[in-house]
Amino acid sequence: MALHWTIHSRNALFIATAEGLVDKADVDRMIDVLAESNILGYRKLFDGTAGETNMGAVELLALGVRMRELHAVGPMGPLAVVVPEDKYVLLSRVLGMLAAAKRPMRIFNDRRKALQWLESHAVRASVPGPAAVLDGVASQSDEGTDRPGESPLPS
Repeated sequence: MALHWTIHSRNALFIATAEGLVDKADVDRMIDVLAESNILGYRKLFDGTAGETNMGAVELLALGVRMRELHAVGPMGPLAVVVPEDKYVLLSRVLGMLAAAKRPMRIFNDRRKALQWLESHAVRASVPGPAAVLDGVASQSDEGTDRPGESPLPS
């Protein structure tokens, strides 16, 4: 499995990491987990720095359309996308579709900076529920919630 993710329910944070070749089925599984777990409003980090894909424009646009359709389901949580500069052009159309959602979104070349942004007061305050707790109590992750590749998850 080329996509691995962790759901931090106490902190309302979803982190996905690409490693190796990512295909459309991998991304579809990730989207399924996000939708079926009812965590579209969570803050999300998608780290694609160690991933590759051979998806063409049609598959990338289909994923973008699917993710865009989820925006009608309810509020979307903030999204930080980490990609190397050479991958930005490949993902620009999909990222443009995601940027249309009414939610904070930023693109980074550094995972640490992306996490800092997601942990910022302004971003955490934009998320209803546990992520808005700023006293550190909600910053622990749940044990045993790592679900790499689990079939029915970058929304």
